[in-house]
Amino acid sequence: MKGIVFTEFLDLVEDKFGLEMVDSIISNSNLKSEGVYTSVGTYEFSEMLQLLNNLSENTNISTDDLLQVYAEHFFSVIKRSYSGILQMYSDPIEMLASIENHIHVEVKKIYPDAELPTFQVLEKTPNLLVLIYKSSRAMHAFGLGLMNKTFEHFNETATIEFEKLNDVATEVKFIIKKN
Repeated sequence: MKGIVFTEFLDLVEDKFGLEMVDSIISNSNLKSEGVYTSVGTYEFSEMLQLLNNLSENTNISTDDLLQVYAEHFFSVIKRSYSGILQMYSDPIEMLASIENHIHVEVKKIYPDAELPTFQVLEKTPNLLVLIYKSSRAMHAFGLGLMNKTFEHFNETATIEFEKLNDVATEVKFIIKKN
């Protein structure tokens, strides 16, 4: 997993919960990196899981809820650092439908060894998008948060439902209906 995901996560934890919480979740984890991350480095996903789980235990907020909040924070990073990608779209459905064939292609140019989830478009109309999310990591809640922020970015709203297609949520069906 790319280091920017870790550095931004720890920045969010510091902003929302304080530096003591950052120290606590790092200290209570068994991290190969010892909690030292650079935005361009690559780190084990298990480290993110440990940090998330420790934050969840310390805050009594579910990991899925934490991932959604983190995705909302991360969208601001995308907006700030990669605004060109967002400017290519004028509609949230179009943007979300292009994750696999355009946005992830651009991400791979910046981070060639990034392990990204896949998004298969099952159905697309101007007001409906049905996607299948597949990943070796159960981070669909992060995707959900990014989807919510995408609609907010375009000053639109949507109802987003999801169905876990397996017990570990590495395959999830998203049904997105523009309001």
